[in-house]
Amino acid sequence: MKSELSVEEQFKYLEIGPKDGEVLMLLHGLFGALSNFDGIIQHFQKEYRVIIPMLPMFDLPIKEVSVTALVEHVAEFVEYKKYEKVNILGNSLGGHVALLYVLEHPEKINSVILTGSSGLFESAFGTGFPQRGNYEFIKKKTEDTFYSPDIATKELVDEVFDTVSDRNKAIRVVKTAKSAVRHNLGDKLHQITAPTLLIWGKNDKVTPPVVGERFHELIDNSELHWLDKCGHAPMMEHPASFNNILEGFLKKLGAES
Repeated sequence: MKSELSVEEQFKYLEIGPKDGEVLMLLHGLFGALSNFDGIIQHFQKEYRVIIPMLPMFDLPIKEVSVTALVEHVAEFVEYKKYEKVNILGNSLGGHVALLYVLEHPEKINSVILTGSSGLFESAFGTGFPQRGNYEFIKKKTEDTFYSPDIATKELVDEVFDTVSDRNKAIRVVKTAKSAVRHNLGDKLHQITAPTLLIWGKNDKVTPPVVGERFHELIDNSELHWLDKCGHAPMMEHPASFNNILEGFLKKLGAES
């Protein structure tokens, strides 16, 4: 699905759906792209105002690269767009950014949706320098993101390879990953009171099932759903099942409000 990004001030974002629709804001991961959310966009765009702000991890000055800088960007974006309340959904690092935003701005949150979120523990490229120039290594790491390696198309592998082969981008990847590790949220998650949906792959190697279980334990008002034969990006690997769970959750919230 090809969609044009809007560019306003310092923000690049996709906005699709009715202007008066409830806001569903999607935050991508470290190697995320708009295509990661194709299934969600197609399913929800008729009823919801689907928003994807592009996190500026490769645009920030190197000294400012951090998870907190990404959270500030999201906060500024929400204020710029004058959203009153958002349903915030994050995958991988996007989930981590979402959680930090929720903790700092609870008044802006209608609900929280996490899938393969970092914030407690994650094991991807680690905090060392990715192996630039080693295509097979990058291919294997990208395939390990999913239960089915077929999801890691050549286009997707090429995109990740190009990122880590660019020295400036690779440095930012490592700095962001290290920043994420430093911002472990285990002692803060009890502060989240917004309705929270956790959708986890039973075969997630990056944020394993025990991480989903721990999020469920620490966030009181949460529900946890498992997807079988599924890795770190359930919305990509099992879009129909993912969307059914998410739609049921959002409809239930609407009925209760």
